[in-house]
Amino acid sequence: MSVDAAEALTTLASTPRLLVALDFDGTLSPLEDDPMASRMLPAARDAVAALSALPDTVVALVSGRSMRDLRLIAEHLDDSPLWLAGSHGAEYWEPGSGLRPADDDPDAAALRDRLQQRAEEATAHLEGVWIEPKAFGLGVHTRRADAAAAAEANRLVDEIVAEQAPAWRRRSGRDIVEYASRHEGKDSAVAALRERTGATAVLFAGDDVTDEDALGSLKPGDLGVRVGEGDTVATMTVAGIPELAALLMRLAEARAHPGP
Repeated sequence: MSVDAAEALTTLASTPRLLVALDFDGTLSPLEDDPMASRMLPAARDAVAALSALPDTVVALVSGRSMRDLRLIAEHLDDSPLWLAGSHGAEYWEPGSGLRPADDDPDAAALRDRLQQRAEEATAHLEGVWIEPKAFGLGVHTRRADAAAAAEANRLVDEIVAEQAPAWRRRSGRDIVEYASRHEGKDSAVAALRERTGATAVLFAGDDVTDEDALGSLKPGDLGVRVGEGDTVATMTVAGIPELAALLMRLAEARAHPGP
């Protein structure tokens, strides 16, 4: 489904309280071989800053990254106006009050630590594979691995998790498979942010399979934007990060200077 961009932006610009929720990797920042090297493109940063400076406009980053890593790559300081939802919505940062602690069961944390170590040991011989420790699980990165090594890494870690944590949630993304004891998704993150901010409309943008839950959860009057190619339930698609940045800047300008 596609919508007219000008009409959609005009509608969003006039909503009483707007939430702009954005994935980070591949949406605001190019995908990097070293995930911790990710940073917003300057145009994306400018658009995010323009929107977050407007009254009754909330900008939130919604990511599968742990809160610690998300704050690092987003260069998010304590006085930032941006809201954050990390770990697919299991962790939150709110301006003014900071981190909202997530319940972390000691048994689940101990299991997480064991599985992170086992995954690292099992895949250590596979070139280009990196195990990312996450707040509630782990990620298997294979962006720098060849197809055979990637398949073997995913097989090995699948077996480990299936044996020791069969109830964990498994998510596949671009060159990453994530496993988590928490089952929150970006759909529940957007819903929680909508409620907490009192938003009357939402724009959500993302580029990967893990963003489709959020895109599919949007309501009439919201706008879902897919960044890049791929099957999607989004109502609008843009070619890449520069095009999304331009769209966001148009929204900021329309909201700052509403027509008659």
